[in-house]
Amino acid sequence: MGRTSPRLPSFCLNRVIARVRVRSPPVEPKRISSATKADRVAEFSHGGEKQCNNGGKPGLALGRRIMIVIDSTAEAKTALQWALSHTVQNHDTMILLSVIKPSKHGEDSSLKEINPRGYELLYAMKNICHNKKPEVQVEVSLVEGKEKGPTIVEEARKQGISLLVLGQRKRSTTWRLLMTWAGNRIGGGVAEYCIQNADCMALAVRRKSKKLGGYLITTKRHKDFWLLA
Repeated sequence: MGRTSPRLPSFCLNRVIARVRVRSPPVEPKRISSATKADRVAEFSHGGEKQCNNGGKPGLALGRRIMIVIDSTAEAKTALQWALSHTVQNHDTMILLSVIKPSKHGEDSSLKEINPRGYELLYAMKNICHNKKPEVQVEVSLVEGKEKGPTIVEEARKQGISLLVLGQRKRSTTWRLLMTWAGNRIGGGVAEYCIQNADCMALAVRRKSKKLGGYLITTKRHKDFWLLA
């Protein structure tokens, strides 16, 4: 008889389990993106979420009191036109404010008698508002003040203003460089003062240019933000 080969111990292949450790891909932390252009446009259009001494809830757009500073300059007219086109809604109340220098007349004299041109300008701007937004309530206010900026800020606080809109002149390159170099050591214009010191949201408006169109908006958070509209 031939030799038989030794028997190898049997085993079952189906008992062999392959264990492969699979690592899940790392989870990247969520990045909070900055405000989009549409968000900033909405902020300017609706006056932001902050209300000024009116007890309203943040984000409430109805029944706002919007103050526009009026004078004889083209910048003030631009601010009024922008407000009528971009931010004033049917249920809002517009307050047209004009600030004049203190008079030397007696206390018995009314401001209308002292400065009739000031009232004529306010009522002319009021007629523009009625023609553009007939459903919006418009009030006029003529006040005296030694310094225009503090007077505007105080009137906005007294009247419970939600949004303050001012016209702004185009500054020269020299003036901008001087302001950058000086920082907070020197004061800016009336619009800059109101933006920094008003309790409510305040913004300055000026036209970009005849060629490019649109408006440049300045607030505490944004500097010369271009709204192409």
